Amino acid sequence: MTRHIIFIGDGMGDRPVASLGGLTPVAAARTPNLDRLASGGLLGLARTTPENMPCSSDVCIMSLLGYDPRGVLTGRGPLEALARNVDLPPGTLAFRLNLVTLELGAGTVMLDHSAGDIPDDQARILVGALGRELFRDPGRNVYPGVSYRNVLTWRDAPEGLPSVQPHDFLGREVGHILDDPAYAPLAETVRASWPILAGHPVNRDRVEKGLNPANSVWLWGQGKTPGVRSYRERWGLGGATVSAVDIIRGLARATGLEPLDVPGATGTLDTNYEGKARAASLALRDNDLVVVHLEAPDETSHQGRLDQKLQAIENFDRLIVGPVVRAAEELGGHFRVLCACDHLTPLELRTHTADPVPFLVYDSRGTGRQNPPAAGYSEAEAAKTGLTVPDGPSLGRLFLGPEIGGE
Repeated sequence: MTRHIIFIGDGMGDRPVASLGGLTPVAAARTPNLDRLASGGLLGLARTTPENMPCSSDVCIMSLLGYDPRGVLTGRGPLEALARNVDLPPGTLAFRLNLVTLELGAGTVMLDHSAGDIPDDQARILVGALGRELFRDPGRNVYPGVSYRNVLTWRDAPEGLPSVQPHDFLGREVGHILDDPAYAPLAETVRASWPILAGHPVNRDRVEKGLNPANSVWLWGQGKTPGVRSYRERWGLGGATVSAVDIIRGLARATGLEPLDVPGATGTLDTNYEGKARAASLALRDNDLVVVHLEAPDETSHQGRLDQKLQAIENFDRLIVGPVVRAAEELGGHFRVLCACDHLTPLELRTHTADPVPFLVYDSRGTGRQNPPAAGYSEAEAAKTGLTVPDGPSLGRLFLGPEIGGE
C-alpha cells in the first residue's frame, strides 16, 4: 500500500516582510523538516483560487484535495453544517455565524472577526442565548461550533444575499455594508444581536478582563449542500482528516473521508499539536490517505502577529510534519507527501490573497526530484523552479502519481 499524506498550513504563505530582511515568515522560520522534503522532492507554485471564485479556505482546500470547486461549492456554511451533522432540507441555506467584536459608535468598525478567539464554553453560552432570544422562529436554528465559528440554518432565506467575509474588513468600517439595501435581511439579524450580547454576563466578564467581547454576530458564507464525488470515487483513495475546524471536517464528510476527533484541537496557536500528529500517525497504519490541517498560521495572520505566525509555522514543522513523516518512515513501504498552504494570508493585509501558493511533493522512493534541488521550502524557492500548477485536478494528478486513477 502506498500511503499519501497531505499537510495544509492554513494561510502560511505570505509576502516579504521588511523586519525579516525582506524574507517571508515561511522563509525566515526554522523548518528543517519542510526544507528536507523540499530539497528531496518537487517544489512549485499552485493556483488554488479559480477565476471568479472567492479566495476562501473552502475553495482553496478543495483545490488542494484535487477537486475543481467551480460549480460544486456554494459557500462554507453548508460544509460546516455537514461537520455538525446538521441536515439541510430543500429550501434551507446554511450560514457561517461568526461571533465578532464591533466598535459601535459614530461608525461601525470590525475590530475582531473572532471575538478574541473566544473559548468554546463561552461561545456556547452566547450561542444558546441567541437561540432562545433571537432565533426563536422554527425557520432559523443556530448550532455552536468551535470558538467563534458557528452555523445558522435558515429556511426560505432570501435568495441572492451577499456574502461578506468579516476577516476582509479587520480594522475597517462596516456600517456601509449594514446600510446596503441588498444586505438588509442580514443587517437586521446583526443589529438584533447587539442588545442580547452587549449586556450578557460572559461579555461583561470579558470586558472586565480586557478581552474583546463577542458583541455581535456576522452572517456569511451561505449555501446549500454541495454535490461532490467521494475521494475514493474521484481518486481511488480513502482515509481520514485531522483538523480542529469545521470547514475541514465538513469537506471530509462531503468527500467520504473520516474526520478524526482530537481533544484540545482548538484552531488557534495553543492547539494540541502532539495530539494531532499522534492521530494522523495512527491513521496512517490503516489508511492510504491522511490529511492534516493546521489553522494557526491563518489566525495569527488575521491578527497581524508576526511573532505568533513564525511560532505557528515552526510548530507546524516540528510538532506535526516531522513526527508524521517519521511515523510513515517507520511503517515502511512507499509514501508520498504533499505540503502546501491553501492561500496566502499576508500580515500586511490581514486577509487572504489569491496569489499562487508554494507546494512541495515528496516521494519516499526518490522519484520526481528537482534538478538542481531546491534549497528549502519557501515562496521564493518555489517561484525559482518555474513550475506553476494551474488548478486542483492538475495538482491532484501531480501528487498522486500516474498509478492513481481519477479523471
